[in-house]
Amino acid sequence: MNRYPLWKYAIIVVALLVGAIYSLPNLFGEAPAVQVSPARATVKVDSGTMARVEEVLKSQGIEVAQVQLDATSVKARFNDTDTQIKARDALDKAFNANPAEPSHVVALNLLPRTPAWLSAFGASPMYLGLDLRGGVHFMLQVDMAAALQRRADVLATDLRTALREKGIRHGGISRNGQLIDLRVRDQASRNAAVDLLRAQFPDLVVTETAEGTDTRLSLAVRPEAARTVQDQALKQNITTLHNRINELGVAEPVIQQQGADRIVVQLPGVQDTAKAKDILGRTATLELRLVDESTEGLAAERGTGPVPFGSESYPERGGRTVIVKREVLLTGENLTDAQAGFDDTQQPAVHLTLDAKGSRIFRDITRENIGKRMAIILFEKGKGEVVTAPVIRSEIGGGRVQISGAMSSVEANDTALLLRAGSLAAPMEIIEERTIGPSLGAENIQKGFHSVMWGFLVIVAFMCVYYMMFGVFSSIALAFNLVLLVSVLSMLQATLTLPGIAAMALALGMAIDSNVLINERVREELRRGASPQTAINAGYEHAWGTILDSNITSLIAGIALLIFGSGPVRGFAVVHCLGIVTSMFSSVFFSRALVNLWYGRQKKLKTVSIGTVWRADAPSTKAD
Repeated sequence: MNRYPLWKYAIIVVALLVGAIYSLPNLFGEAPAVQVSPARATVKVDSGTMARVEEVLKSQGIEVAQVQLDATSVKARFNDTDTQIKARDALDKAFNANPAEPSHVVALNLLPRTPAWLSAFGASPMYLGLDLRGGVHFMLQVDMAAALQRRADVLATDLRTALREKGIRHGGISRNGQLIDLRVRDQASRNAAVDLLRAQFPDLVVTETAEGTDTRLSLAVRPEAARTVQDQALKQNITTLHNRINELGVAEPVIQQQGADRIVVQLPGVQDTAKAKDILGRTATLELRLVDESTEGLAAERGTGPVPFGSESYPERGGRTVIVKREVLLTGENLTDAQAGFDDTQQPAVHLTLDAKGSRIFRDITRENIGKRMAIILFEKGKGEVVTAPVIRSEIGGGRVQISGAMSSVEANDTALLLRAGSLAAPMEIIEERTIGPSLGAENIQKGFHSVMWGFLVIVAFMCVYYMMFGVFSSIALAFNLVLLVSVLSMLQATLTLPGIAAMALALGMAIDSNVLINERVREELRRGASPQTAINAGYEHAWGTILDSNITSLIAGIALLIFGSGPVRGFAVVHCLGIVTSMFSSVFFSRALVNLWYGRQKKLKTVSIGTVWRADAPSTKAD
């Protein structure tokens, strides 16, 4: 009746071993470290960088625990924060001789101290949130006016192309802030332009103004379309920041919208505010422009004349200067993918894939400018650099573009990585910054740990006193539940915050409720005169329905918090939901395994140790 088959015990043993292995890394804490990563796409981090880090630290007499190289950075870990800061200063001085033009980002970080034998199992600690680990917090203001201006630029270019395709004559297109001015010289051109705007540009509102014999059409983006542009700009900026920070290896950043035009960025483990700003600023934007090959433009390129009006000067990777026209033909917004590869001559190249709109524009550009040079400019941290400026040999269709030139395979990979990360749809400004030190995080961890530990000990003491041996079984099951919950959070690489620790303490109380229900049902059966074996079986069977109902209702509330909540609320909800699932396994399945193991093999069981059982006819009778 009260015996488990061997396979059930095997499941419990496996769950116990897995729980122990994957929860152990959380006991070893984190080591202070310094992370060296590239500040520009043209800078590479490899084994040579790692050797240089070791050499600098050795020359300065700085003791390092370990230096490791990963895909994007070199990380050196130390035994204390004083050594960490000293090493940061030494490495920053060695790698960035010119602070105004840094080639590397040298930032403080925290790395787990997980032993190698645990790492071999893929075990790693939970990520800790900003309130537990320390780090930096930023509030960024998105420049929505700039987003609308960029949208106006794109619409002006599209309108110019559409008028040319329809053969509609006009007196010029100019942009005045967020307005687009189109001049027409006769009524026929005016009517054709208005019909085109209504058919192909429904997002624009037209206002007519007579200026002598000409008519000026002022085009403004409709309010509803403007709101859509702003929403899309905010979402694109959030996606871009996610991609860029994830590529840099910052563990579990929090990037979320706040209000209509603000973004909150939290970088746990990064203590250096200045370096965190560098990380946020490293976002690339791609632009395609025609090279100014006029006599004045060529003279400016040779350095023998000024840059002509309507053109700009940008450096090329080889060190030369390229004069390009201000008009932007195509931007990174039309880019869907970027992959490193090789060109026809087996030289490193970056292969770009454009969306349908970008493919059409690029086909028209290459068809109309055969024999001219086209510059592909990469903007990073506000500075433009001409990646390549090839001569257009023929019309290029199909949406496939190739960037090749004087670049290595590593540079091609880095450029593709930056372009995949996307471009910011609108500029952003940091309006609030806050640093949370690791000491405050450690204090929060200590307080959270004490709350869970003392809550656990008080529950154990009460259960052992009130339910005797069954209380011991419940306490062991509660400990198993805690280990299982921590291991699941670690395997999922969830981010633990202070609300998460509160949810963990709550999970202990909810988990013990199930055992209280079971123990009371066993007592109730004993009061009715059932034999101990029958009472144990009936107690677990009858309590299961109540336990299931109560946990499902709690789980529904937790899922609602997970879906509709954000930030700390979601952190609480994740731990809360997982705690419910693990408690159902531990309080019912695991605790019964202990009871069956202790009492199940006793055929003539007369008493069970479950505390005092009060009977109606004999109030002082005990079942223990």
